[in-house]
Amino acid sequence: MQLSTYRQKGKASIALLTVGVLISAVASIAGASVASAAAKKVTITFWTSYSASESPTLEKTIIPAFEKANPNIIVKHVAFSHDDLYQKLLTGVLSKTLPDVVRSDVAWVPTFAQGNIFANLDGKGGMSDFAKLSKAVYPGPLSTNYYGGHYYGLPLDTNTRVMFANMDAFAKAGITTPPKTWADMLAAAPLLKAQGIQLYADGGTGGWNVLPWIWSAGGAITNATNTTSKGYINGSKTVAAVQFLTDLYNAGAINDGMLGASGGISGFDGVPKGNYAMTLDGPWMNPIWGSVYPAFKPTQALVPAGAAGSISVVGGEDINVIASSKNKAAAQQFMRYMLSKEAQLALLQAGQLTVLQSLQSEVTAIHPYYATFLQQLSNAKARTPVPNYPKIDQIIGTQVALAMQGKESAQQAMDEAAAQIEPLLK
Repeated sequence: MQLSTYRQKGKASIALLTVGVLISAVASIAGASVASAAAKKVTITFWTSYSASESPTLEKTIIPAFEKANPNIIVKHVAFSHDDLYQKLLTGVLSKTLPDVVRSDVAWVPTFAQGNIFANLDGKGGMSDFAKLSKAVYPGPLSTNYYGGHYYGLPLDTNTRVMFANMDAFAKAGITTPPKTWADMLAAAPLLKAQGIQLYADGGTGGWNVLPWIWSAGGAITNATNTTSKGYINGSKTVAAVQFLTDLYNAGAINDGMLGASGGISGFDGVPKGNYAMTLDGPWMNPIWGSVYPAFKPTQALVPAGAAGSISVVGGEDINVIASSKNKAAAQQFMRYMLSKEAQLALLQAGQLTVLQSLQSEVTAIHPYYATFLQQLSNAKARTPVPNYPKIDQIIGTQVALAMQGKESAQQAMDEAAAQIEPLLK
């Protein structure tokens, strides 16, 4: 079973390829009039994908506290599975049965921002205190709400990938500390191989998997305005990152599962068993491995630094107000509370990593291993915020795999990626 089978919360699992056309056809609903929340008692609907273990915290702790502080607002929570929530949003656009507030996957925001289905929060009619709220959260998670010059939400919970190292495996090769740099990885690989251990395991070659390496090399998928990929995904720094992974794979230091090969030992089992010395993954792996492999005590460390440092990828969920909501002021008030210290700490206890920078000490007091994730979040980046990102992600995965398999050179593979991605940015 691959690591990616468990939880890549920042990664949407349904292609969003035709959504732009769908949303554009009905975008006029976003101009609906907004009723004042203060005039009378109102009910707002909050759609989420909280799990069965997370929803009770929202329904029994957070919502009652909010309603007590805001007696004129009632919150109705409706939970769906991750994929069902996305489908409900799509059908809700057509049937005009959208909620007032939604907890969305970070990868969905450009799609619904494009058609003005999610409300613009920093422009006319937005939140008067948006600047203050945005400064309180980590920049990487905040950036997942940015599209076309405006912000269409705020981060609600977050995650990123860091190194999980099996130090017993490293010790067999005489290595006492996790690799801090790419040079350290290259030096460790043959020492581990001599002990029958592969250096690194992962579950794919899409953006979630390879962007930490590309960014740490100083590479990029597009320019800063996301209008071109030429010279970026096929630039020398991105190509260097792909070549780095290719060299490690050719040296037998990366598992075949990263290229989708079936059989063999998965990263999920292979890292705690010592077949692989390290992987990159999110904070959910600690309790998952703790229940399946209780004797395994992984060491967390930052993504090994390349030429541009140690940079990882942002995952998680955002909170967004629906532009057509008739209770927009009440919805914004609820959004503010969801970003309060009280609500964020309650969600943290339920397993959701907070987006508030001011809560670092509280976070590490609950789970000390969160310290590495918080440090990594300080400069983690969001995946390319464009409606066609899922198709771009597929292209990245295919082209990086071709290079690693030796079917194309790293430069050729990335040149082809640039040619395929370019029209998707228009």
